[in-house]
Amino acid sequence: MKHITDDLAFAAARVPIAAAIAAAKLAGRGDEKAADQAAVDAMRTALNSMHMKGRIVIGEGERDEAPMLYIGEEVGNGQGPELDIALDPLEGTTLTAKAMANACAVIAFAPRGGLLHAPDTYMDKLAIGPGYEEGVVDLDAPADENARRLAKAKGVKVEDLGVCVLDRPRHGDIIAALRKAGCRVHLITDGDVAGVINCTKAETGIDMYVGQGGAPEGVLAAAALKCVGGQFQGRLVFRNDDERARAERTGVTDFKRRYFLNELVKDDAMFLATGVTHGSLLDGVRVENGIAHTHTLILNAATRTVSEVRVKQPV
Repeated sequence: MKHITDDLAFAAARVPIAAAIAAAKLAGRGDEKAADQAAVDAMRTALNSMHMKGRIVIGEGERDEAPMLYIGEEVGNGQGPELDIALDPLEGTTLTAKAMANACAVIAFAPRGGLLHAPDTYMDKLAIGPGYEEGVVDLDAPADENARRLAKAKGVKVEDLGVCVLDRPRHGDIIAALRKAGCRVHLITDGDVAGVINCTKAETGIDMYVGQGGAPEGVLAAAALKCVGGQFQGRLVFRNDDERARAERTGVTDFKRRYFLNELVKDDAMFLATGVTHGSLLDGVRVENGIAHTHTLILNAATRTVSEVRVKQPV
């Protein structure tokens, strides 16, 4: 789409950069809420300075739950392209509070109607990076079988495959099966958007992401994979009637539907992530002599470009 240009992508980089710098100031302080609020405030201010008619479709929650960056909020200067926005101003609030690795500020843009309005529920997820035929992995197949399929498609032994899984009790069987198959299992404590994004770059050593996490984060991750030609499958998971009601309010009628990448992200998108704390994919914010050094990944599906930007700015 003509809306998603490289110029727009680079202009948008200041949004996650602002959020990352604000959150990084509170890294290691032990206050998750303060770090998250700082990131929200900074991201909202930066979004409102952008030349666009933006609408939040995945944000901090419903309007009555979140005073800023809530679902449905209009952002931007009211001029320019009409864009839908999915965001997480601080992916990894606990990671930031404890100064642990892989916290980042993430945001995705697409032309209006281009991003699925995912309900705030869980989602079973399966993701792989670019370069494979469609259907090489299957959400309904066991994780170890998918690992074997992917290893065969990649032309390597299953022992050479890296699989990222969120370290939760609910994933015990998945982790055990992958290890029995011989995979290297990379466990993460938080931040499954970052976990999925690792599939986009070979140097991370992660070939596949599998497990259950937040559905809104699934759309954000799918936007990143869309930009590089990766694959993603997901299915909503409901724990109670309230979550089913939330899904119905967003237009979900088939509770067992399997969503593929192009259903979650229906149009060209751009995805941006700035490191807050140092991680496997992005360097964290570093401040020296009053200058903040930041590292941002910019992915653009429209132009199939992958860029990394390092910015220095006074703080």
